[in-house]
Amino acid sequence: MAADTDAMSPRERYRSQVRADIKARAWEQIARSGASGLSLNAIAKELGMSGPALYRYFGSRDELITELIRDAYRSLADTFSAAAGDDVGIDGLAHALRRWALDDPQRYFLVYGTPVPGYRAPDDITGIAREIVAALLDVCAAAEPAAPPPASAGFTAHLSQHREWAGGHSAPPGVLRRALAFWTRMHGVLSLELAGHFTGMGFDPDRMFDAEVAELTAVR
Repeated sequence: MAADTDAMSPRERYRSQVRADIKARAWEQIARSGASGLSLNAIAKELGMSGPALYRYFGSRDELITELIRDAYRSLADTFSAAAGDDVGIDGLAHALRRWALDDPQRYFLVYGTPVPGYRAPDDITGIAREIVAALLDVCAAAEPAAPPPASAGFTAHLSQHREWAGGHSAPPGVLRRALAFWTRMHGVLSLELAGHFTGMGFDPDRMFDAEVAELTAVR
């Protein structure tokens, strides 16, 4: 990033800094009132700018949301890529996902929480999301094969003909099933934890997560 900044003109560096300041204020606002309550005019007021001045940096609320979502997906894609490169296995990937989520719950909920009403993500964000899926499928493919439990055999077979979400990855149906089990199970636990639904229940969420991962990775 420093090298990129060094190559910028003073005007470009100023613009980059203002955009970063706007995004920082946007995250603060999302933490207070959610993405649906994001207001460019409110951000402009906090930064001591006029509304029209701020619109020179982000042309609309959706453009700003897109930038925040793009940053969030890019961050998770890089996290998964690094974990996969370190050959951490499914267990390590699960814990990398949890650390990423706990580090910034608002970032997590922006991409995996309730969709923002009226917002549609552009195609390049879908491309980054496919990087995340590809990294997960690679890790699942490298893991020791596990036979699906009999109750899920029909769905595993179903995935052989319904694999659009895999983005052209060559993983066999058993790997697709394992990756989907990881995705749904881990996000289910994380969404409940980050929303505070475990508070007051009297158990340690760390130990629960470890137990869920152990069951998910057990060879059947």
